Amino acid sequence: MKSKRSMANQKIKISIFLPSLTAGGAERIMSFIAQKLDRSIFSVTLVVTGSENEVKYDLTGVDVVFLNKDRVLFSIPKIIGYLRRSKPDICFSAIRHLNIVMGAVAFFFPKIKFVAREVNVMSVLKDYPEEKTRKYPAFISKMSFTQLDAIICQSNDMLNDIQSEHPNSKEKLFVINNPITDGFLPKEERTINTPPYKFITVGSLEPRKGHQRILKGLAKLDMDFEYTMVGSGSQKKHLDGLIDQLGLGGKVRHVPFTKTVGNYLKESHIFIQGSYVEGFPNALLESCAVGTPIIAFRAPGGINEIVEEGINGYTVDNVEDLVKAIHKILELDLDPKEVSQSVYKKYDSKIILDKYQDFFVELMR
Repeated sequence: MKSKRSMANQKIKISIFLPSLTAGGAERIMSFIAQKLDRSIFSVTLVVTGSENEVKYDLTGVDVVFLNKDRVLFSIPKIIGYLRRSKPDICFSAIRHLNIVMGAVAFFFPKIKFVAREVNVMSVLKDYPEEKTRKYPAFISKMSFTQLDAIICQSNDMLNDIQSEHPNSKEKLFVINNPITDGFLPKEERTINTPPYKFITVGSLEPRKGHQRILKGLAKLDMDFEYTMVGSGSQKKHLDGLIDQLGLGGKVRHVPFTKTVGNYLKESHIFIQGSYVEGFPNALLESCAVGTPIIAFRAPGGINEIVEEGINGYTVDNVEDLVKAIHKILELDLDPKEVSQSVYKKYDSKIILDKYQDFFVELMR
């Protein structure tokens, strides 16, 4: 589907802002959008406030500007200087502390449309103070929010959360889910359904990701299995101790980081997510995309939009339900093609990119 903007019109100039290009869901999705937007309609520049020495993603064909500042707050003079020189039509940013800064900067550039992409359900995330988020006074956050022209939410849960925080914001809130990015093609055939069964979780090793309850559930299984945790974070030592305490030492392997997560997902029988809150979980989406069924603990953040009970997996409330769901999926031996189709029909990158392109074009009308 072509975007509504006439090819004869001048290209829309978009600057996409990120704090860094280190490994993370927001960074990957935003760099993917920067790379894939239709260049016959858009002129795209990716502006990174952080260092050019920390690039984890392929940026072939993307114009990138690095401001090389350690903190977003320190990059404000350079952001203002860049906007004065470049004069984009749209500034599109992600991650809350950068969105707050861009909202404040927007006051000085009334001709530019400022769009923020929220990445978390903040009312729940605030219950996890160990998460490293930049704190700004509430009045600054509210002031910045009023200056933004639009906020893109990844899920309906996120939209409802923001609307409860900002009751008069309905007109500027839009839901565009995350796309399935490149490299997650469906597996050719079922993973052989015999022991040892392979389970996997992909996500940072932080409290809100709920690895503890996954491990406690796995410890109740009376079967031969292997569990792979992909990701790094502050809870590594604590989780290692819990693994030993539960007697899972020979069953768990840890992969701190990989660029071939799709291969790990394809080799697995079940993806398990323990998160207490999400934005819109990329790893859950990607597991379904390759045909590996999912089990997720019920939590806000788009999980209920991805999981189709009995089609691509199940949602659970506790570790006892987790054990039952594992047995159920192994017995059903779900068809990988049906699991994959359940998400591709809604979140194929072409579908999501068209939504972004139509949104940006409509914003400029």
